[in-house]
Amino acid sequence: MKKILTLVALTAFALPAFSDDAAAVYKAKCAMCHGATGAGDTPMGKKLAVKALGSADVQKNSDDKLHQVIASGKNKMPAFATKLSDEQIKQLVALVRGFAKK
Repeated sequence: MKKILTLVALTAFALPAFSDDAAAVYKAKCAMCHGATGAGDTPMGKKLAVKALGSADVQKNSDDKLHQVIASGKNKMPAFATKLSDEQIKQLVALVRGFAKK
């Protein structure tokens, strides 16, 4: 019984809180090109000519299209479907939407 409780306790603490995780995932996987503000003003972002995430060109896309781009990649952007969960990608889409409000 003690082993089961320990396993349950460890599992509860090992699961990330996705709402808090989106910013951490963005920082780890996206900010190197898209920048902390989503402006694409990093050296790599400038080299790849990435669009600002808050721009009309990005924001005009549906949530499904943004999800697809994050999951499957586009042009020089790598695919993240095997690196991120579907829920993490959905939260990144919400985070991208937040760049339009800044």
